Amino acid sequence: MTDHNTVSDHSTATQHSTATDRSTVPGHDTALPPGRDTVLVTGAAGTTGSRLVPRLLALGHPVRAAGRRAPELPGTRPVVFDWHDPATHDDALRGATRLYLVPPTAAPDPAAVMLPFLALARTAGVRRVVLLSSSALPAGGPGVGQVHAALPDLFDEWVVLRPSWFMQNFTGSHPHAEAVRAHGTLMTATGTGRVGFIDADDIAAVAAHALTSTPLTGHDLVLTGPEALSYDDIAATLTTVTGRLVRHHPVTRAQLRDRLATDLPTEFATLLADLDHAIADGTEAHVTDTVERLTGRPPRSFRAYAEDWWRG
Repeated sequence: MTDHNTVSDHSTATQHSTATDRSTVPGHDTALPPGRDTVLVTGAAGTTGSRLVPRLLALGHPVRAAGRRAPELPGTRPVVFDWHDPATHDDALRGATRLYLVPPTAAPDPAAVMLPFLALARTAGVRRVVLLSSSALPAGGPGVGQVHAALPDLFDEWVVLRPSWFMQNFTGSHPHAEAVRAHGTLMTATGTGRVGFIDADDIAAVAAHALTSTPLTGHDLVLTGPEALSYDDIAATLTTVTGRLVRHHPVTRAQLRDRLATDLPTEFATLLADLDHAIADGTEAHVTDTVERLTGRPPRSFRAYAEDWWRG
C-alpha cells in the first residue's frame, strides 16, 4: 500500500460524484434554520472533498473551498490553505462555523500542525468539526488518532469519520492503479487479509450528514463498503471488469517498507507497511452498517464501482 486515508484524502483520484443529496435519513431531523452555517472544506479538491462540496451546496450551505492553490469549484468561495503555512489559516476560517478536516498528506505527526489550527478554529467561531481519519486509527492511536483524542476537549460538536481503504486506490493516479495499468499487478503485504473497501462517494455522503444533521448521530463512525474483500478478490474483479489479467503479488512487510521508502519518508513508509501487515492479521475484515444507517442507502460494492469506472 502506498496510500491510505490515515493521513491524506487521495487527492489524485478521479471525481465521479453528483450533487444529489444522500444525507437525509428517514426518521432523523436534518432541517436547518434560515441562514445556514458556512462550512470550510479543507482538501476541497481532494477525493472526498470534491464529492462533499456539491452535496453541501445542494443543501444550501455556503462553502469555503480550501486548498494550497485555492480550488475554483463552482458555487464556492475559494481560499488558500496550507497546513504548513499558518499565515493562511485566519483567512481560511473567516466566517466558517463548521469544518471538514482532511489531515496533511504524508505527515508522520499530523497533530503537530493540526492541533494549533483547531485551537484557532475554536477561537474563530467554528462550532462543529468533522475529521477524516481511518478505520485503522482509533482515538489515541498514532498519527490522526492523536487529533481524534483531542477533539472532545476542543469542541462540543465533533465527528470522526473512520473509513476503511478507498476503492479509488485502484483507479486514477494512485500507485496501485498505476501498477495495474503498467504491470497488471497489485503488490501488498496483506496476504489473504480482507478489507471493507469503501467508495469515496459514500464517505462524502456521510460527511455531509455529519456536518449538517441536527442533532449529531454519533462521534466515532467506522465506514465500510458492503463486503470485505482480499486483494486477490480485487484483482479477480478488475480482471473480470476490464478483460485484462490482474494479479495480486504478495510481499513481506519489510519488502514493502523498503520499496516505499525509496519515495517516502522512512517513518511514513514503515507506517504504511505496518498497516498492510495489520490487514494480513484480520484487523480490517469487518463490515459496518453506518453508511446505510446514516444516508438511507447501502454503500456501493466494489464490483459496481469498478464497472462504473470502466464505463466512464
